[in-house]
Amino acid sequence: MAKDHPTSPNFHHLCCFLFAFSTLSSISFIYWSPCLAPCKIESTIAPPKLNQSFNLLAYPSAWNHLSFSPNPPPRLLKIALFVKRWPHRNLAGGLERHALTLHLALARRGHEIHVFTTSFNSAFPDYPDANIKFHPTPPSPAGYLNQALAWEQFRIQNTTEKPFDMIHTESVGLFHGRARNLSHLAVSWHGIAYETIHSDIVQDLLRGPQETRHPVLTERVAKVVDEVKFFRDYAHHVATSDHVGDVLKRIYMIPEERVHIIVNGVDEDIYKPDAASGKEFRRKVGVPDNATLVVGLAGRLVKDKGHPLMFEALKQVFMENESFQRNIYVLVAGDGPWRNRYKELGPNLLVLGPLEQKQLARFYNSLDVFINPTLRAQGLDHTFMEAMLSGVSVMGTRFASITGSLIVGPEIGYTFLPTVDSLKKSLYRILEDGKGVLAKKGEVARNRAMQLFTAAKMAAAYESLFLCISKGAEVKDNHDYCKYPLPWDRRR
Repeated sequence: MAKDHPTSPNFHHLCCFLFAFSTLSSISFIYWSPCLAPCKIESTIAPPKLNQSFNLLAYPSAWNHLSFSPNPPPRLLKIALFVKRWPHRNLAGGLERHALTLHLALARRGHEIHVFTTSFNSAFPDYPDANIKFHPTPPSPAGYLNQALAWEQFRIQNTTEKPFDMIHTESVGLFHGRARNLSHLAVSWHGIAYETIHSDIVQDLLRGPQETRHPVLTERVAKVVDEVKFFRDYAHHVATSDHVGDVLKRIYMIPEERVHIIVNGVDEDIYKPDAASGKEFRRKVGVPDNATLVVGLAGRLVKDKGHPLMFEALKQVFMENESFQRNIYVLVAGDGPWRNRYKELGPNLLVLGPLEQKQLARFYNSLDVFINPTLRAQGLDHTFMEAMLSGVSVMGTRFASITGSLIVGPEIGYTFLPTVDSLKKSLYRILEDGKGVLAKKGEVARNRAMQLFTAAKMAAAYESLFLCISKGAEVKDNHDYCKYPLPWDRRR
C-alpha cells in the first residue's frame, strides 16, 4: 500500500490560509471560467462609455481596448527607466523584452529615455533612430540592480540637467523604499506572488511519488503578505494582464485609480504573416512538404515552463497513435535541460536551439499551431502574442491570465489543464481539426492581436498614462492629459 505523505502543521495552516484568502476574491486558484474581451472585472468604478469623455485613471479595463493617436503628442517627456538587465541579443526574459519593446517605441515617438540598469561585458546596443541613453552600474553582490549606485546616477541626472518628468520601473527594478512619495512613478508587474501560489500548487500536484513536498508553498504566502504591505509605496501600478489588475485591486487592496491594465505588446513589424518565409524555414530545418501538421514550442526548456509535462504528453501520444508520430512534426526553439530529452522522441521532433528575433519570426510562420505549456501562472508570455501576430493559432495552459487576456475563446485556440491527460486531449483535437480549422483560428488570433497586442498600441497606452501622471502635467499646454480622448486622439 502506498504511504500517504504526512501533513505537517505548517502545510495545514497554509491550506487554511489559502481557503480564507481565496474567499476574499472571486478568483479561484484552480477553477477556470473563460472571459470574453474586454474582460468584465468587478469594480466600484462604473466603466465609462467609449463615446464619452472620461478620466483615464478611472478606466477599469485594459487600456488596449482604447484608441490612441498614432502621432506623437505635443508634449514630449524625459523618462527614467529602472530595469535589472537590458536585453542582449536573444538572451532576455519577458521583463527585459518588455522594457526594450516599450521604451524603444517611446523613444522613436520623440521621448527622451534614460535607462538605469546593470552593466555587462559587451557594449550596449546603439539605436540611431531613438533617443536612448544608458547609465550602467555594477550589479549588487546578489546580482540585482545596485540601488545606491543607480539612484545616485539618477539623482545627478535629475539635479544637474532637466528634471525627469516620469519614472518607470520594471517590477522591483527600483525598490519600494526609494519609490515612496514619488507621485510621477509607475511600476509594471510581470508576476506577483499571489499568482505564483497557483504555479506552486500545480507543480506540487505534478510531483512524483518519490519527490518530497517543497517548503516553498508556506514561504510564498508570507511573500504575498509582504507584497501587500510594500506595493502601496508605489504611486501607480501597471498590471500586464486583466487577471493581475483584478488581484491588485481586490487582494492587494490598492485603490482602483492607481491600478491600470496595459497588456504587453510585441513588434508588429517583425511578427506578421509571411507564408513564403515559413515554407522556406520548414524546408531548411527538414520538414517535408507533405507533413500533416507542424507544431511549435519556444522559450526556455525548463521544468516550470511545462516541458516535463509536454514531453510526457508527446511521448504517450506518439506511442498511442502511429499517424501522429509519422505525420506530425514538432519544432522546438530554445535551450535548457529538456533540450536533449526532446531528442529522444524521434526524428519528427526537431530541436532548433535558441533563435534570433528574425529567425523566430520565420519559425512562427512555419507552424500550424503554437503551444506554450507553461506551469507559471504569473505574467503573460510574449511568445503567445508573437505567434498570434504571425497569424498562428495558439494553445496554452488554462491559467487566468492566459484565458482572461489571450485565449479568450475557442475561436482563437485551445486551452488545457496542467495535466498530461488534458494536454493529450488538446493534441488529439488539433489533429482532428486539421490545417483548415487551425488556419481560421490563426486569422482570428491575428485580428485580436493587431487590435490589442502590438508594440504601437502598448506604447501609446503607456504614453497616455505617463503624460497623465507625469510631474507638472496638470499645468502643461492647457491640456488635461488625464482626459480621454484628447484632441489628437480624435484626429487619429
